[in-house]
This record gives sequence, structure tokens and C-alpha cells, in this order.
Amino acid sequence: MGNNSTLWNKGTQATDLVEAFTVGNDRVLDLRLAEYDVIGSKAHIRMLESIGLLRKEELDTLTEALDGILKEIREGNFILEDDVEDIHSQVELLLTRRIGEIGKKIHSGRSRNDQVLVDIKLFLKDELRKTRDEVLELFDTLQELSEKHKEVLLPGYTHGQVAMPSSFGMWFGAYAEALSDDMYMLRGAYSVTDQNPLGSAAGYGSSFPLDRQMTTDLLGFRSMDYNAVAAQLSRGRCERAVASAMGSVALTLNKLAADCCLYMCPNFGFIKFPDELTTGSSIMPHKKNPDVWEIIRGNCNRILGAENEINLLCSNLPHGYHRDFQLLKDILFPALELMHNCLKMTRYMLEHIQISTDILKSGIYDYLFTVEEVNRRTLEGMPFRDAYRSVGIEVNEGRFCYSPKRQNPDAPLKASDLGHTHAGSLGNLCNDRIRAKMISAAEF
Repeated sequence: MGNNSTLWNKGTQATDLVEAFTVGNDRVLDLRLAEYDVIGSKAHIRMLESIGLLRKEELDTLTEALDGILKEIREGNFILEDDVEDIHSQVELLLTRRIGEIGKKIHSGRSRNDQVLVDIKLFLKDELRKTRDEVLELFDTLQELSEKHKEVLLPGYTHGQVAMPSSFGMWFGAYAEALSDDMYMLRGAYSVTDQNPLGSAAGYGSSFPLDRQMTTDLLGFRSMDYNAVAAQLSRGRCERAVASAMGSVALTLNKLAADCCLYMCPNFGFIKFPDELTTGSSIMPHKKNPDVWEIIRGNCNRILGAENEINLLCSNLPHGYHRDFQLLKDILFPALELMHNCLKMTRYMLEHIQISTDILKSGIYDYLFTVEEVNRRTLEGMPFRDAYRSVGIEVNEGRFCYSPKRQNPDAPLKASDLGHTHAGSLGNLCNDRIRAKMISAAEF
């Protein structure tokens, strides 16, 4: 039979099988919340002292003991004992062992429901800020590459077919700007998460005269979940918001990884990486496989699946707490780790990327400039439809040749030779404006 050591025990026991099944992987995942549980408890007891539920000397004793536990957590010396149910129980049990009966007073005015919620929200706020910083680092790398290679032309494709001229500057810059859109999603998720649930108790408030504004300020929340029922409704909501924001970033990384896998292929040969960043074949000695990019691509697909899993887990549940919510950590916490790893590895790979500067020498790209020629003839006075038709005839008859006017016709064609001037085009990448957009989006 199960043990009686949990703080929530009312005199009956669960079988070991039931206890193991309901706890699941929660004990391992809970260790990531340990620091936040202590931080939340420190704010809670300061509030309890302010409303007369703790004496000043009791607050000082509890605070000192909690600081000791927090130090152990940050130094990696904190463990969840085998017969303790969760992190919240472990902290309270340590307090009672070390300072006696005073430790039992720490739970006045709260439930494990709002305690878990505040822990998760504090944790997710830190995770979102960490992701923000990693996205900014990747953004900087992409913008640097965009500026460095802005003159090097790159074939653009639509429907998988050669279409129009692009450039490495435009390609790198496009993913930088995509990350700025993703940053707005991260900021939105942060706003959803940045609301204090502490004081909502089990979801219906408390008869204690709790000062919820005080704990909101102490814990650094922008606002609180005012309605106690709404606070519990946020369980799953903020996890879904975070998963959605991560999915946005993951989709950007996924598409970039897919591009890199394609562009590394010898049939394209647009980019390459040092041999040590690729892998070989067990039987084909010439292979240089893009395994890192493939793993990034695959893991980003897994991250994209987290939001759907959370949606399915949280649907069909009436309001209030349900044990189903415990499984949210099994979905979201691993996805967060994948996100950090994918961002780190994407940046690492891009820091070692090598680009090809003579791609357009291949006859495959003879018709890459048909639109340029149509536009040139239109600018000279020919109606667009006539210019389009005349170039089409030349293509069909094998007579098409594009020769832009430039000072040195023998030099390799570069982006500035094409005369694109509008905002966001080959000759006007607007990287400074994209940076301003990103800086604004990252303000959280």
C-alpha cells in the first residue's frame, strides 16, 4: 500500500499502483519548478505577515529557511525524496524539519492549485525571456549575413521552378524579419502569462483577507488574474499561448532548415558547411549529409505538435481544476528544451555557412531574368502585355538573352546591377527598419 507522508493525506492510503499512475513523470518535471515554488512562497509569507497571519519573527524565520532552500536549489543540492509526492510537499516538509511547527503555517490562504499556477507562470515567464534572447541572437546572425552577402545573387523559385533573381542578402534577411513576427507571438504569450493567480486558492478565493496586489507586485507580475475562477481557467490557456508562440518560431526554423537541406544538395550547390558539421554514409564515401538541419527540421515539427496536444488535453473539461492538467508539463517542458536546442544549433550552423558566389554561371538559370527584361521593355514604353509576349516568344525560340546595362559587363552580375530600389527589394533590403521592428517586438 501507499505511504502516509504526503502533506495532503487525510488518513486514507492510495495503492502504490494508483499513486505511481497519477504521479507519472511529475516528480522529475517538478524539479524545474523548485526555485519558483520557493520564490512564490517567500512573497506569500510576506503578504501573510502584512495581514496578521504571521508574526514578524515567524516571517523572519521562514524567510531565512526558504533562502537556505533556494540556495540549495541553485547550487544543485536539492532533491525530491522518494516518499514525497511533489516539489511543494518537499519544500514544506523541509521547513517543518528545520524550523518546526512554524513551517506548517506557510500554506495558509492558498491551495496547491494556485501554488502550482504561480510556479508555472513564473517559470514560463523566464522561459519566454530566455527564448526571446536566443531569438535575438539568431536574428543578429541573420542580419549580419544579409548585409555581408547582399550583393550575391541567388535564384528564386516558385512551385519548385526557377522563377526570378533573389540574393543571399534577401534570403537571410527574410528569415530575420520572420523572426520579428515570431517575436510578437512570444510577447503575446508573455502578456497572457504575466498575470498573478496567487490568492485564487482552489479556484474560488479565500475567506482570509489576502492582499493579492501585494503578491502581484512582489512577484513582478504586470497584473493579476482577478476573478478566482478565471485564474484556474488560465491553466492550460497560458501553456497553449506559449506553445503557439514556440510553434511560430519553430515554423520559421523548420522552413530555414528545409531550405538549407535543399541548398546543400549538389544539384543546387548554393551553400555548404565544413565537413565536421555534416555526416557521412556507412557505404557511400562521398556523402556529406545535412543531419543537423534534418534534426532541426524534425524537432521543429515536434514543437509544432505541442499546441495541438495541449488543445486536445484541455478540451471538454468543465471549469475548475482537473488532474488532466498535470500532463501539460509532459507536453510543454520537453518542447521548451527542443526550442532552446534548435535555436542554438541553427545559429551555430549559420555561423559556419559558406555560400556559392557563381551560381548563375549554370545554364539552368538562363531564363531567371525574363521578368527583368519584360520590365525593362515596359519602362522603355512598350505595353506590359506586348513586352511579356515578345520575351515569351524569344524564350520559346531559344533566342532570349538578358544583358543589363552596367559599367563593367565582364564582372559577375550582382544584386545592385538589377536596379531594384523599392522597399524590401534586392537593392533596398531595409534591414535597419526590420531591426527597429524586432527591437519593438522584443520589449517584454
